[in-house]
Amino acid sequence: MTDKPLNAPTPRRGRGRRPAAEVRAGVLRAAADLLLHEGIRAVTFDRVATAAGSSKMTLYKWWPSAGALAAEAFFAHSEEQLEFPDTGDIRADLTSQLCAFVRLLTHGNTGAAIAGLIGVAQTDPELSAAFSQHYSAPRRALALAAFEKARARGQLRDDIDLGILVDQLWGACYNRLLVPDAPLDEDYAIALVNNALDGASAR
Repeated sequence: MTDKPLNAPTPRRGRGRRPAAEVRAGVLRAAADLLLHEGIRAVTFDRVATAAGSSKMTLYKWWPSAGALAAEAFFAHSEEQLEFPDTGDIRADLTSQLCAFVRLLTHGNTGAAIAGLIGVAQTDPELSAAFSQHYSAPRRALALAAFEKARARGQLRDDIDLGILVDQLWGACYNRLLVPDAPLDEDYAIALVNNALDGASAR
């Protein structure tokens, strides 16, 4: 048996095909990076494919448009940061979640990215559908589920419209993001929760 020379090149392993889940995750990371650093217009199939080391054909197979890809990428980026706590105290849980949402909107370029997505969604039906499917509808469902539990515990009125409550809280944050006439900060988030849960009428 002959010893292998110390300076002999190491045989290269064949690259093979990466698992689809790994490729998809890499594409979403690349798209989110472009979205957050350069804005929605930077998210094109050409640029994402190059950044992710994937093929454009793969992207065309999975997403109907670059806008739809950008919307899903934003959800993947923000999902973990927007988990809804469930301690049994709806005021504490809602305050925690809404403050986390405000921090997301005001940290780095995330607010500008989501504002860009919302803006383009007005004229891009594929992006609009993807934004609803991957981001806004799942977030709304989590809030509604938390409110249903709170109502079952007797912490919310039986006759309250839970969908309107979602609109009051998160919609107000989006309003200050898109119409920046007043600051969007955690004090505002706390005030929103107190106003929504305590009501505006005189006691």
